[in-house]
Amino acid sequence: MTRENPSTPPTAGAGPGAPNADAVARTLARHPRPLGGDTQRSTGVAKLELSAQILNNQEAAAHHLRVQRKPDWLRARVPGGEGYERLKSIIDEHRLHTVCQEASCPNMGECWSRGTATIMILGDTCTRACGFCNVKTGKPAALDTDEPRRVAASLALMKLKHVVITSVNRDELSDGGAAIWAETVQRVHESCPGMSVEILVGDFCGDSRAIQTVCDARPEIIAHNMETVRRMHGAVRPQAKYERSLAVLAQFKASGLVTKTGIMVGIGERDDEVIELLDDVRAASHADIMTIGQYLQPTRNHLPIDRWVHPLQFAQYRLDALARGFKVCESGPLVRSSYHAEEQAAMLSSSAHETHEAMARLIDEGRASRASHDDSCQ
Repeated sequence: MTRENPSTPPTAGAGPGAPNADAVARTLARHPRPLGGDTQRSTGVAKLELSAQILNNQEAAAHHLRVQRKPDWLRARVPGGEGYERLKSIIDEHRLHTVCQEASCPNMGECWSRGTATIMILGDTCTRACGFCNVKTGKPAALDTDEPRRVAASLALMKLKHVVITSVNRDELSDGGAAIWAETVQRVHESCPGMSVEILVGDFCGDSRAIQTVCDARPEIIAHNMETVRRMHGAVRPQAKYERSLAVLAQFKASGLVTKTGIMVGIGERDDEVIELLDDVRAASHADIMTIGQYLQPTRNHLPIDRWVHPLQFAQYRLDALARGFKVCESGPLVRSSYHAEEQAAMLSSSAHETHEAMARLIDEGRASRASHDDSCQ
């Protein structure tokens, strides 16, 4: 039977296979459907049309995209254990956010159990609405100026050798949060002198002054993710620009910093486009580190998975990246930007051992660069 008003969505739980009301409520709480039109402010014409993915819109029970079953090589460790509980306790006590939790990272169980977490600053609400990301979007809360102190205090308790810090986008701020970024890096260096700091930042809307503010804090490694190939940007990152991200990486490298970027595959790109991206990144910035991982669809409201990339293809991506001059390439189904950022001493393969040694050299380069910069400022 056809609804009288086809534009009205079906009632949650109506019809076979429809999601239940609780599931819909949880999803909409993280990704509310705004009134009054598109809030994504796309920077160009979308290159991917998804309307054909939804079938029988006139029927009482609309069809939904199904999250595909993962292949055998995509099995993550279940969270738990003493190390996991200790890290969770510190994060909860200091009211910190982690991208591990907010983005539903598949490696959280493994990383937290060995004492590695990626801290997320500038709150937990992003002003952008990328089609792949599970961090909630909307109007962020007021800026928390005490956050840098709390992050530094919590990291001092964790006693890590290496930390990764990332953030949501805060496009409503005049500097995109650059001042908070710089203070956070400086406070962590002061509180944890033996800890190397890796940061993963947004594009600050291309504001070179804001970018330089962050660069001048001298993190040991600075990263900005390309996320996807040029053709897919309009659909995957509607508020970002491919060329702008390349320019951000170029400014990092021009500032003398160890530079890192990452992409996900399986979202609609072709292998030849991945190679083109590797060439573009090297030509623009001579970036040092590349990460390549499988896209995993967080919810039914996100972009669908186009393909499961086989581990052998990930191994080939790594060889392609190293051949183009990247000093390190982490490439595998479960690889994420911060995955194995601080490698374990015992490695299971020659390629992993090689990655570990290369990462250690790059971190030492970052420390030397910061020490040289500090000396020149005295």
